[in-house]
Order: sequence, then C-alpha cells, then structure tokens
Amino acid sequence: MQGPSRKASPQPTVAQSSAPAPAHARAPAPVERDLALLLDAAKAAAAIALGHWRKDPKTWDKPDDAGPVTEADLAVDAFLRDTLRAARPDYGWMSEETADDPEDRQAETLFIVDPIDGTRAFARGERIWAHALAVVRQGIPVAGVVSLPARQLCYAAARGRGATLNGAPIAARAEPNALDAADMLVTRPNLAPSLWQGGAPNITRHFRPSLAYRLALVAQGRFDGMLTLRDSWDWDVAAGALLVTEAGGAISDRAGRALRFNTAERKAPGVIAAPARLHVDILERLRPGAWTG
Repeated sequence: MQGPSRKASPQPTVAQSSAPAPAHARAPAPVERDLALLLDAAKAAAAIALGHWRKDPKTWDKPDDAGPVTEADLAVDAFLRDTLRAARPDYGWMSEETADDPEDRQAETLFIVDPIDGTRAFARGERIWAHALAVVRQGIPVAGVVSLPARQLCYAAARGRGATLNGAPIAARAEPNALDAADMLVTRPNLAPSLWQGGAPNITRHFRPSLAYRLALVAQGRFDGMLTLRDSWDWDVAAGALLVTEAGGAISDRAGRALRFNTAERKAPGVIAAPARLHVDILERLRPGAWTG
C-alpha cells in the first residue's frame, strides 16, 4: 500500500515534507501500542459476540469438513478486519473467516485472528470460546490477546513485556509435575501408545474446546502443559504462543522446532507447550515421525 504521491522537487528534503511516507517505509508501531489496539478491539468484539450468544445464532457448515461458522463469527471477523486494518493500513491480514490472500500476507507485519475460537461451543451456548488476536512480525508474534467474554477473562502479552490475565502478571509453572504425573491439556488420540517410546505417559488428561485458551491456561500455570500433534492453524496458535513464551514457558512444533507463523501452509506442524524441563521430557518420549494424522 502506497501513501499519496509527491511531486519532484529541485532540492528534495524528505524530512521536511508534510506528506506521509509510503506505508512500506513506515516504522512498525511499538508493541505496546499494538497490544493496546488489540485489547480495545477484543473488548468491542466481545460485545458483538455476546449479542449473538445463547440466542440461536444462524450456523452453517463450511466446505471440506472445515467445521461450523455462525453469524457471530462473520460479524466479529468483519468488525476486526475493518477496525484493525483502518488503524494499521500497512499491516497484512490473516483470519479463519476471511478468504486467504497470499499477496496481502507478504507484509512484514500482519494481524492473525480467529474471530471465535471454539465455534461449536459458542453455538451450543457454552462459555468456553475465545477471541484470539495477534500481531506477527516476520513470522514471530509480538502482541497477542486471548479473550473469553463469557468468562470475563482477558489474557494479553507483548514481546519482552510479560503476560497478564485481566491486567495481573501470570507465569507458567516453575515446578511442573514429571511427565508421568503431569496435568496436561491433550486429546485422547495424542496418547495412542504407538506415538510414544515405551508407551503413553501416565498423565492426567484435560480438555478445553479452544486451543488458544489451552495455551493461555499453560501460560497461567493452571496446567503443566498442552499438546496437540496434529497440524494446527496459525490463527488458533499465534496469540497463545506469545502468552506461553512471555509467561516463561517453552513452545515448539511436534519435532521441537520453533514455531513460525504466516508460512505458505498457514499451519504449525503440531504444538507442544510446557515449562522448559517438561517440554524437553515430552519431546524425548515422543516417537519421532510417528504422527501421520
């Protein structure tokens, strides 16, 4: 995106010009300002979503078994896209409910958004669903918000500034349980014995329908860790991944590689999040290359 054109001058002095610089030449907004923008947008998005919640919202099934979408998802997506892009016109855009535009995603910095993470739970009138908003710069999240309006919870983080819940600092568990006694957010297929060396660990299994919320709970120290070996969409992971790292936890894909967002696939090849020691233990117990789902 380019700013207004400027006529040539015999003695050009860009610093003295009152015209705005082209969008691609502007310095990125400080992460604190980006986080404040996300927080304000999440608060307004919550009002839109709650206006549909438990009111029998219209629901459709997306093609290719991609899951349901409600009128609330679409309304929140439209609001966030218009609001955030108006505030940062030089940032790109990626959202679960917006058709992919690879050219738009060439921007150095972009928003990665899931308007409602946990749509099935939302449509059923349950309370565990979330808005997941992130600013990602060169593949790395720098600001993120995971907001659960029906539970009045708002997790937030900015790179290098720590993570918070409703404004109070949070941290991952400093002394997590050993893997064979861990409290883990994980679905049953991820505990198939064939995926683990020596059989599946003897963990206590828990589940929440929003992946972004699962990551937030690890950042909060409510659970030892979370694990999903299946490929996971960027919009489900980006904001929560920043929460985990800013809360002192470790996060990677299923092979132990650092997560990078805004790839061509728009997916992470699995997600493992836990305090550092437990994170290493998980990787050492997993059978390399066993996941084929």
